[in-house]
Amino acid sequence: MRRGTGVLLAAALCFALLPRADAAEVTVSAQSAVLMEAESGRVLYAKDADTQRLIASTTKLMTALVALESGHSLEEDVTIPAEAAGVEGSSLYLKAGETVKLETLLYGMLLHSGNDAATAVALHCAGSLEAFAGQMNEKAQELGMTNSHFTNPTGLDGEEHYSSAYDMALLARACLAVPELAEITVSRSVNMEGRTFVNHNKLLWRYEGCVGMKTGYTQAAGRTLVSAAERDGMTLIAVTLNAPNDWADHAAMLDYGFANYHMEEAVTAGQSLCSLPVSGSLVPFVSLEAEETLRWPVGPGESLETSLELGGLTSLEAPVQADVSMGRVEVLLNGEVVGESDLSCAAPVYRDRQEHTGWLDWLFG
Repeated sequence: MRRGTGVLLAAALCFALLPRADAAEVTVSAQSAVLMEAESGRVLYAKDADTQRLIASTTKLMTALVALESGHSLEEDVTIPAEAAGVEGSSLYLKAGETVKLETLLYGMLLHSGNDAATAVALHCAGSLEAFAGQMNEKAQELGMTNSHFTNPTGLDGEEHYSSAYDMALLARACLAVPELAEITVSRSVNMEGRTFVNHNKLLWRYEGCVGMKTGYTQAAGRTLVSAAERDGMTLIAVTLNAPNDWADHAAMLDYGFANYHMEEAVTAGQSLCSLPVSGSLVPFVSLEAEETLRWPVGPGESLETSLELGGLTSLEAPVQADVSMGRVEVLLNGEVVGESDLSCAAPVYRDRQEHTGWLDWLFG
């Protein structure tokens, strides 16, 4: 069975939630904050990361993710319902009965933070706000967002509408994995159907390598911000909730992450990691290769190690198929397993009577 690149194991997840001690040098104004490496999910810095808080318009990342996974085409025309046209807060000033493409609404929702656009998207994709909120909560559960609950697509304040800094980082990871969504959040400005949207995320101009994601504010929630930046093949996610000085907070966390961590590749897909003797074949040995590339963020004084787990297998008997798992390679950091990949034969191994000759082998094999 193939495993995704850098698959987190249960032990690795516990380890990933422990930021390095020297992260104390980072100071933020936020009540809650997280810095996470996107590929692995390793937390590099955390401050009160699991407390449930209001998240304001950063909610719209979940709205967009659910909408894009709903099966609706971005080219679909959406007729704006009266319920959407009158939503409070930031607005695109949509008019009831007008027709706007779903893609335009998503851009307006994520760049300009239009609450009317978010409401129209939710109603179009699910039929009702209640049904769409149910889909948002299903997605949150799927992503492991255990301190989150959604009641609306806009982020307007509600006692039962909340998340945590860590959960929002998990959401950001999922959003970055959807190309259409990542492309929207990194856009500085667009003109669509006669409307111009300018991204509220100032980090796109102020921070080198910024690739999105979403701002938010209400009086009760304070300033909320989810951002991501990429440098030298490493993508970091920063989240702050109720942060009076959020732009500086994010710059400080991202600077810390890029200065102290880098991605280290422990195993490359197709890399030969060992050889086993083969009986019953003209080929005396066969190499076992890793099926996946395994990378992990490492800091000063850290290094990755690999361990082969063959389940007691010391030799093979022909024939052997190339795509059959023969064991696995584990990647460890500080003694903790942080990822694994199946091992399989580099090439099929035939019996010495030339199994690959077809029906003759079937007849005499």
